Amino acid sequence: MLPVSATTPESTAPATEDLLVQRLRDRDEGAMTIFYDKYSSALYGVILRIVKKEELAEDVLQEAMVKIWHAFPSYDAGKGRLFTWVMNVCRNLAIDKIRSRQYRVGSRTQPIEESAALRQAAEPTFRPEHIGLQEMTRQLNPEQRQIVDLLYFGGFTQSEVAEELNLPLGTVKTRARAAIKVLSKLIR
Repeated sequence: MLPVSATTPESTAPATEDLLVQRLRDRDEGAMTIFYDKYSSALYGVILRIVKKEELAEDVLQEAMVKIWHAFPSYDAGKGRLFTWVMNVCRNLAIDKIRSRQYRVGSRTQPIEESAALRQAAEPTFRPEHIGLQEMTRQLNPEQRQIVDLLYFGGFTQSEVAEELNLPLGTVKTRARAAIKVLSKLIR
């Protein structure tokens, strides 16, 4: 975990900052190390306040450092100080991260290790094959049944079924969807 600093590196002497900027413009990797040591704590704090998860803040900080390295030629000292520019890069990346679909879906789901289902033992008499689903599949047409058998009872993915049956993936998906509709009507 990176330390969260309450101070900002804005108190840096302008001459030192100008030298650092020039070295970064010259693509000096040593300057990037100095930059990281100097600014990472403050940037991490900004990111953490937005994403609220330490692991995610570390990831965003790493992405930000890569982006800063690649985008550094676009930095214009006439528009603002270096810290202001990098803080905005980090802030924007953090906001993009929490707006991303992956983040929204991930924040709504619970890791399986924390799931109550993992802590609850199944009834000793429960046997999934006795719920009658496999018998219901016999009411499907042969094409749909073959796909459902491979997908749900054989453990195949849709792509594997398409390859196994030498069918287009779209056909497999359409037949699977139609089979699920029929089965849902049968269950009701």
